[in-house]
Amino acid sequence: MPKVLISDKMDPRAAEIFRERGVEVDEITGKTPDELKAIIGEYDGLAIRSSTKVTKDILEHATNLKVVGRAGIGVDNVDIPAASAKGVVVMNTPFGNSITTAEHAIALMFALARQLPEADASTQAGKWEKNRFMGVEMTAKTLGLIGAGNIGSIVADRALGLKMKVVAFDPFLTEERAVELGVTKVTLDELLARADFITLHTPLTDQTRNILSAENLAKTKKGVRIVNCARGGLIDEAALKAGLDSGHIAGAALDVFVTEPAKESPLFGTPNFISTPHLGASTTEAQVNVAIQVAEQMADYLVSGGVTNALNVPSLSAEEAPKLRPYMGLAEKLGSLVGQLATGAIDRVSIHREGAAADLNPKPITSAVLTGFLRQQTDTVNMVNAPLLARERGMEVREIRTEREGDYHTLLRVAVRTADGERSVAGTLFGDSAPRLVELFGIKVEADLAGPMLYVVNEDAPGFIGRLGTLLGESGVNIGTFHLGRREAGGEAVLLLSVDQPVDAQLLAEVKALPGVKTAMGLSF
Repeated sequence: MPKVLISDKMDPRAAEIFRERGVEVDEITGKTPDELKAIIGEYDGLAIRSSTKVTKDILEHATNLKVVGRAGIGVDNVDIPAASAKGVVVMNTPFGNSITTAEHAIALMFALARQLPEADASTQAGKWEKNRFMGVEMTAKTLGLIGAGNIGSIVADRALGLKMKVVAFDPFLTEERAVELGVTKVTLDELLARADFITLHTPLTDQTRNILSAENLAKTKKGVRIVNCARGGLIDEAALKAGLDSGHIAGAALDVFVTEPAKESPLFGTPNFISTPHLGASTTEAQVNVAIQVAEQMADYLVSGGVTNALNVPSLSAEEAPKLRPYMGLAEKLGSLVGQLATGAIDRVSIHREGAAADLNPKPITSAVLTGFLRQQTDTVNMVNAPLLARERGMEVREIRTEREGDYHTLLRVAVRTADGERSVAGTLFGDSAPRLVELFGIKVEADLAGPMLYVVNEDAPGFIGRLGTLLGESGVNIGTFHLGRREAGGEAVLLLSVDQPVDAQLLAEVKALPGVKTAMGLSF
């Protein structure tokens, strides 16, 4: 009989589900790392929340461990690469607290609109300052959503029920999906200019970090109210305080901060500022939901081998896994590449399998492509939920097979359709195991996709490579590999360079300023 340890406090229903499914379970919480190491070897599964740290050291002592289940979204407390190396599946419950987080955002909007915390403190102090707290109605106001994914779409639905107008900025939101949600798709600048309330529902990435910067906050409508229940770092907190102090921003409510726990902040004590201690997922229902889900998922895996919401393995049978894994690695890299390079809303993703790849099970390959692609938009995507997230975003997914071999014995091609047309990348396996990019937007180029990279599109002209190399060298950036392709002599050329460290914004701006450069981007794999 499989045996599971619940090492963090969890709703009792989780243990009941394990036992109902034929899994032995121990609930032992509050153990130190050394105490956990002493007992972890007895267990096939480990169910955790945020307190237990599943480190490489712990995993080395987990001689029988097959699965770690996190009741919640974040898995910062799990060393996923170490777990993968040990063959341990890592699962989470990405949708268990979506409604709870959305409702918290709505609650903070109400609190801002009617100055509820300050009015409560004043009244309980015996002041009865009825004329001081003149609020605003939310009816007929415009709500600006930054991010219209799973949680953002729930917020939109609730806001429409409150008779608000909803505009949304999301580079991956299609017009069809916007119509389905009942929102108006806009640019970020349009949202900033129109919104009476702004709420953020996007992961923290290089593209979204400080998306509400001092410059963008200055573009907002005077009297705007801002809510963030997503991730700390999406808002420039110093600029937010300045906007509150000047009166340009009428109110702000943060559930998340750049540094957590947020024991101190310049925002604390600022008039019209509300803060909560990362309560987005903190409801009884959410905690019950994630406990039930993690127990069901872990029991399914331990009893029948079913894999759901796994972060480090796809849904595969034992027979096809060895053959498919190299293709899935290639597929995820191609999806990540096109996701980082393609711009604008994408309404169709096509996955072409050619030659030997045509005979493979398409579903894991498609999931791998979508996982790599959608990871640029959300930090909760995995092999299992990627197709669902793609459907939620209104993307058409096509799977195309061609048995005929072309230039390569086996080939995967990923094409996306945007308003600017179709863009595609293609790759193959060298030695049936090593992923290699062989075509980029119609240009032949052979490159490994690994680590930080620099992507440059330039006019093919003598001296350019020397100038770029000199600039990188003077900036202390070492080039690992160098890959070059071009359409024709003197035409458009593409450079892919692997570098030893990510290219920062300042250096990227200097690259873009080089004569002949059309596009320059930092990539990460």
